Amino acid sequence: MILPPDPQVRLTTLTNGLRVVSERMDHLATASVGIWIAAGARHEHRDEHGLAHLIEHMAFKGTDSRSARQIAEEIENVGGDLNAETTAEVTSYFARVLGEDLPLALELIGDIVTRPAFAADELEREKQVILQEIGSYEDAPDELIFDLFMEQGFPDSVLGRPILGTPDSVMALSQASMRSFLARQYRAPAMVVAAAGAVDHEALVAQAERLFGGLSAQQPEQAVACPYHGGDMRQKRKLEQVHLVIGAEGVSFHDPLHEAMHVFAQVMGGGLSSRLFQELREKRGLCYDVHAFFTPFSDTGIFGIYGGTGAKDAGQFTSVMIDQLRQAAAQLEPAEIARAKAQIKVGMLTARESPTRRADQMARQLLAYGRVPSGQELSRRIQSVDQDSLKQAAERLLQGQPTFAVIGPHTGLPDFTRLQGDFVPL
Repeated sequence: MILPPDPQVRLTTLTNGLRVVSERMDHLATASVGIWIAAGARHEHRDEHGLAHLIEHMAFKGTDSRSARQIAEEIENVGGDLNAETTAEVTSYFARVLGEDLPLALELIGDIVTRPAFAADELEREKQVILQEIGSYEDAPDELIFDLFMEQGFPDSVLGRPILGTPDSVMALSQASMRSFLARQYRAPAMVVAAAGAVDHEALVAQAERLFGGLSAQQPEQAVACPYHGGDMRQKRKLEQVHLVIGAEGVSFHDPLHEAMHVFAQVMGGGLSSRLFQELREKRGLCYDVHAFFTPFSDTGIFGIYGGTGAKDAGQFTSVMIDQLRQAAAQLEPAEIARAKAQIKVGMLTARESPTRRADQMARQLLAYGRVPSGQELSRRIQSVDQDSLKQAAERLLQGQPTFAVIGPHTGLPDFTRLQGDFVPL
């Protein structure tokens, strides 16, 4: 299966360094458009914990010319929707509308990104909203466990801090800190305007120039290194299940083993036919949900396996998890490698058929690689993964320091010293 070429992807760089990328999809009447900024939680200073996420929230609470209600009404008057997301390394603001309403959507995005009001009364209200959001995570162990895993994997660094912040850190943030972050990080060379669907590239570039052409052409402040350490973190709670994640340092999206790590994660726990699902759920009935994940960053990465199980089964569950990882590192069957590759390629095609996901994909590729790889190139990269590269990826995981995070009644689990002893290649 080879992905088709991308004949309608067009890229223009403005004089200040902001890039504008689009892909016309002739069969669509709708379009997705947005701006992606290499300014996420990882770019915060020590006293700015939660700031990138707070800014994303506050962007919708009014600008110099529009109230929060006006922003909501203008996009919904044309049947569109406007949203945003903050991750460790990127913040994005995006909309989905009819193609004829794309200029309105980009106008609203430009307004909230470049002219946010940051009104004091709205700020205090929105802080309370974020405190509720933090509280909802605290009440969801299957969500919180991933924050604990990252905290233990990257301790004392921004990658190890929850993106939402803490109640204390959020309440300490101010209008001045938000404006300082914008001035320091929201700069043209770190920004990509992306659109897909019913879009006219020349019109998109002209409007982007009007909206963002005045932004600083200076490079933003770069994120600091976040060394991986690993270790053990266990939080005892009165729950019906034990939620746990075990993993190790992965690789960055620049690493030669990047694609192999993706394929290995898919083989381990990416579908109903994966090793973990078949062994832990289908054969042993030890869980409802188990899956593997790999998250690359610009200079590091993280690989992990998540599962939830009963307290009496937690020890067996953990041992089987590690054993399956070691067996896969020692030998993978050609059929399961081919199946994992096919699943990844179909996922890539599915993303390319959605204008929102396609715009997101192109923008993130530009921020990561400085270009948009063709579908054929991406397909070849996945297809080139072989037994040798998979073995290298798996052995790199097992030769590193593991990270273990647990929430729940975990008294039956082995201690970390034993886990470390088991977390080695066969």
